[in-house]
Amino acid sequence: MPTTLNPVLRGAGLLWIVADALTTGEVERLRADFPMLSRTVNGHPLVYLDSGATSQKPTRVLDAERAFVERYTAAVNRGAHTLAGEATELFEGARATIAAFVGADADEVVFTSNATEAINLVAYGISNASLGRGGDSASRFRLVAGDELVVTEQEHHSNLVPWQELAFRTGATLRVVGLEDNGTLRIEEAADVIGARTKLVAVTHVSNVLGSISPIEQIVELAHGVGALVLLDACQSAPHLPLNLHELGVDFAAISGHKMLGPTGIGALYGRRELLDALPPFLTGGSMITTVGLQSSDYLPPPARFEAGTQRVSQAIALAEATRYLGEIGMDRIAAHERALGQRLVEGLAPISGVRVLGHAPGTERTGIASFVVDGVHAHDVGQFLDDRGIEVRVGHHCAQPLHRRLGVTASTRASTYFYTTDAEVDAAVAAVADVRAFFGAA
Repeated sequence: MPTTLNPVLRGAGLLWIVADALTTGEVERLRADFPMLSRTVNGHPLVYLDSGATSQKPTRVLDAERAFVERYTAAVNRGAHTLAGEATELFEGARATIAAFVGADADEVVFTSNATEAINLVAYGISNASLGRGGDSASRFRLVAGDELVVTEQEHHSNLVPWQELAFRTGATLRVVGLEDNGTLRIEEAADVIGARTKLVAVTHVSNVLGSISPIEQIVELAHGVGALVLLDACQSAPHLPLNLHELGVDFAAISGHKMLGPTGIGALYGRRELLDALPPFLTGGSMITTVGLQSSDYLPPPARFEAGTQRVSQAIALAEATRYLGEIGMDRIAAHERALGQRLVEGLAPISGVRVLGHAPGTERTGIASFVVDGVHAHDVGQFLDDRGIEVRVGHHCAQPLHRRLGVTASTRASTYFYTTDAEVDAAVAAVADVRAFFGAA
């Protein structure tokens, strides 16, 4: 069985150890679980290289959600009848399953509609604390003029815009850690930027454009050294790398269900228990209260405090099934397979005349993502050319305009793999890209 280096979390760090990669036969057997992968596009077999945007769903995940809707539909955490009890047990069981998958405790996982909502939950909770909500226990979150929030130049808009808005509402200053020309995070600059006035550092674990892995252990050490909190965007790591949030040491983390085999409309926020206990709520209404008066109300402890209204029950159950499916494959083996695919992508694209791969050169550790630009051809035209051959990729700025601006481009084409991606699909994409400039007369 082939082996490759693979990222595994140990303590606060990311170490690379030898792990078994998925075999060709295993990948083909797994592909049979995904109905979408058997279809054609524009007369060609589908080559799906847009899993960084949203993943395909295996039949058992679809079946898990359908089974709940057909047999167990009822409101959870309310009602005394049998269906309500069964639904609540399934819903809370899903929470425990997902928590275990990311190395957290069940009461540290809050269900949200998506990762964007999860990040906004923290930002607005801090904003409310800064207005005096939450009493003395929330004082650690309060921001005043002169306090600082830190982000990096590589952030997805969902981990940038909420902090811009929080700075605006509170008078805090937003500071930015820059990148090298090859996309490497300037960790020495981070040591200068993160200081005594820093209250929170928001950073992506894996860049959704470059596929590069951030040095989270160093960032956590810098932030905690000055008493600041760390919020991790784990949208591109939870589906692709072994993840243990307790060991990683971050204070908050956001994950996205639809990027890890789950349905849309479901995400989750991880927060250390003592932080969630102190954070004021963001959304308010039913389901998150204990006592309600006409002038004031008292709130439930987390996670219920942050899950106002009707919960995302079938979606949570489907996401839990997705994590079980991923766990049965083995996240270490998934990471090994995708690392090899990422190298295959950049090694194939880099030598093509007029093609520039963004980020690190071949041979540098990355996940299964490669973004590139083609001289003389707009990314949207590249995407349409590939789509005509049944190859589905992402085009544009991938919700990371500052990163593209830093790298000197306005848009790029992104190919992103998953464990169901084959070597042959990567090779087909590379071969198609090699034909782009000639087709558009740009060669």
